[in-house]
Amino acid sequence: IGTLRKAGGDSAALEAEGVALRGEVETLEARAVALESEIAEALAVLPNRLDPLVPDGADESANVVVHQWGDIPNFAFTPKQHFELGEALGQMDFETAAKLSGARFVVLRGGLARLERALGQFMLDLHVLEHGYTETNVPVLVNEAAMYGTDKLPKFADQSFRTDDGRWLIPTAEVPLTASVAGDILDVDTLPRRITALSACFRSEAGSAGRDVRGMLRQHQFAKVEMVSITTAEQSTEEHERMTRCAETVLERLSVPYRRLALCAGDTGFGAARTFDLEAWLPGQQAWREISSCSNTRDFQARRMNARYRPVGGGAPAFAHTLNGSGLAVGRTLIAVMENYQTEDGAITVPEVLRPYLGGLERIGA
Repeated sequence: IGTLRKAGGDSAALEAEGVALRGEVETLEARAVALESEIAEALAVLPNRLDPLVPDGADESANVVVHQWGDIPNFAFTPKQHFELGEALGQMDFETAAKLSGARFVVLRGGLARLERALGQFMLDLHVLEHGYTETNVPVLVNEAAMYGTDKLPKFADQSFRTDDGRWLIPTAEVPLTASVAGDILDVDTLPRRITALSACFRSEAGSAGRDVRGMLRQHQFAKVEMVSITTAEQSTEEHERMTRCAETVLERLSVPYRRLALCAGDTGFGAARTFDLEAWLPGQQAWREISSCSNTRDFQARRMNARYRPVGGGAPAFAHTLNGSGLAVGRTLIAVMENYQTEDGAITVPEVLRPYLGGLERIGA
């Protein structure tokens, strides 16, 4: 346009074309932003790719029992469920909890409160002192980026509690532990990185109406010891087995019968490539109930939170692999101990491994 004007020519047509091009660019830029948003929304609800070893199947009925440990106890009396034992002892109070907070909460007192605390401390000590995890104290309120990066949003928004200022109560310490490496480029020599935390966890239990309405199996608030590993791609399969063994060791030390299940395709979680569940035997229910879930998410979470490591010998950073597992759910472990260690008179024998945490106490109850 400038050149044409200097030459004395008419630039009106070029100026009009320039205005039209600017308008076209603005329209294309707006369309690009809209398409990027659509792509992000589509990717946000796309689940992880499953490991080829995951069994086929539509639901939990197709899960495969990998192995079983421990002998099912044979009582000379009809075993009670944990809430029957706890209420009879006067140490498990759902009525007061409902007065304070509503349904799916519990107040523990006396020996049972001490026993739950001992379980958490025992698990932490085992994972830190023997299994090589680093104990970590994490916030129970996190931002939306942490929840999204660990695949809890948007898929499980209705399962979590949100505060008025836009933060979220953690459904598991997996969220802050894993998100602690968001945006980082890690030194490969520091991997695998193993971290653990005992924290309060919060879940809305949306969609669980009528399920486990009595007792502590399905609570809005519960304590859990979480294990998280950050690894290279080459390490993650072996690390998954190692992590699951760490969780199994807790149950073996407590002498609580359990079994390991390989979850089928239809029962594997949104962000997991492969998951092992551990189920403890509950004599009061005469049933196996989940007490731990150990998952390898491969690089699924790392891509969402941009967590990478620099490979040996240099080169472009690669996405890390992240794994998480319950080691264990403390409340459910309390249930398992109560039901497996109950006596005919309604007392609870304290497992030997927990007695040092309870000042040598051998029995809770009459």
